[in-house]
Amino acid sequence: MDYEHEAKMAVDSMQSYRSDESGWKVCKKSSDVVVSWRPSSAYPGNVYKGDGIANGSLQKVWECLKPISNGLRVKWDSNVKRFELLEQITEDRSICRTVTPSAAMGIIAPRDFVDVVVVKQCEDGSISSNATNVIHSSCPPQSGYVRGINHPCGCICVPISGEPNKTQVFTFFQTDLGGLLPRSVVDSFFPSSMTEFYGNLAKAVKSLKDF
Repeated sequence: MDYEHEAKMAVDSMQSYRSDESGWKVCKKSSDVVVSWRPSSAYPGNVYKGDGIANGSLQKVWECLKPISNGLRVKWDSNVKRFELLEQITEDRSICRTVTPSAAMGIIAPRDFVDVVVVKQCEDGSISSNATNVIHSSCPPQSGYVRGINHPCGCICVPISGEPNKTQVFTFFQTDLGGLLPRSVVDSFFPSSMTEFYGNLAKAVKSLKDF
């Protein structure tokens, strides 16, 4: 499989979602985030955008978010049970497996996802984690998990000029959860889980000691 092509597509898609502000409809707000959606061009579902401000330096926020095995995210993100490195391609590209727990009072069974993940730093000082689904020989579908598909997704941490202890955090999700889930369950799950994500991220950043 052409991992390089898939990786570039994930990065390009994320930057496009960040820069293109047309068509987004707000579906949920909290003190931490505004969640919006619009129809996905990648599959017959929606792409969801989270836009929030984290009260921490970019380095602290990224420490909580960076996609590494044994990283902090599995400790605070209730939707990530395990994060496993399958193959390190280059310093900033890897193939990873993410395991998620059951959700929505058990209606959504445990899932797993296999993605190429790219870490990218931009000239504006932002740093991002970009991912999309791939097939990897070491990780076929496994018993006990529904194999989901992540279309281009990830998070972007953006420094805020003049406010070194605040970071703008964009997240984008467009996930085919697989299985025979009612559309209403999927449409309610993502806005709620993204709101919870930002609330938990805020607590995680606050608990980190200064760098």
